[in-house]
Amino acid sequence: TPTQPKVLLLDVETAPLEVVTWGIWDQNIPLSRIKKDWSILSWSAKWLGDAPEKTMYMDTFKQKDKRDDTRILKKMHKLLDEADFVVGHHSDRFDIPKLNARFILKGMRPPSSYGTFDTKKLATKYFGFTSNKLEYITHNLCTKYKKLKHGKFPGNTLWDEYLKGNKEAQKEMEIYNKYDVLSLEEAFLKFLPWESANLFQNYYNCDIDICTCGSIDFKKSGFHYTDAGKFQKLKCNHCGAEMRDKTNLIKKSRRKITR
Repeated sequence: TPTQPKVLLLDVETAPLEVVTWGIWDQNIPLSRIKKDWSILSWSAKWLGDAPEKTMYMDTFKQKDKRDDTRILKKMHKLLDEADFVVGHHSDRFDIPKLNARFILKGMRPPSSYGTFDTKKLATKYFGFTSNKLEYITHNLCTKYKKLKHGKFPGNTLWDEYLKGNKEAQKEMEIYNKYDVLSLEEAFLKFLPWESANLFQNYYNCDIDICTCGSIDFKKSGFHYTDAGKFQKLKCNHCGAEMRDKTNLIKKSRRKITR
């Protein structure tokens, strides 16, 4: 049985800084004016391909100090330690650096290395969408799950009310966080055929060609040429992703005289 890579989808929500300031526009706030630093309030995560009900979630709501993220960081660190790849939206610039900052501040060692897929980067790499925000992408591409808008707590009030101990805000935070991950997964699977179909090939413990979508049904689709090579291109009949065979079809005798 092929063993697939472990792909973790994640999204984190952070507590805002609390600062003392004399103005609201273009302020240079010194460190001495920070009353409370930011922290991780909650996270949601899911292993790619797992059922929606297996979407994980942890927050700090039941704690006396809701800004103490030690407990939920330990669980996230363990998940990252198990992952071969991590998927998020704007995660290369936000979620992952934020988690790493909290890990080192808490005296934790780095988790095992992993590859990353940032769906915002994939959106800008391959497409010219009107917006590259997760809300726009999921509302236009996804059919099962779409990023949620705020319900009873619009704007920043969701985070404010959560920190005040409002149970309704906590429930909305959980649903909001989980839907970010569920819609992220659906969008990622839409994007994946546009990346190389061979990305996960070395993680499968078998000798047959397997697409990232799990299909083994390919059709020949022309050839890929390099300066000294000719390779059969294969297109997945399930998702349309393309990969190429590793056998060089140019004879060795011909390759020797190729400049």
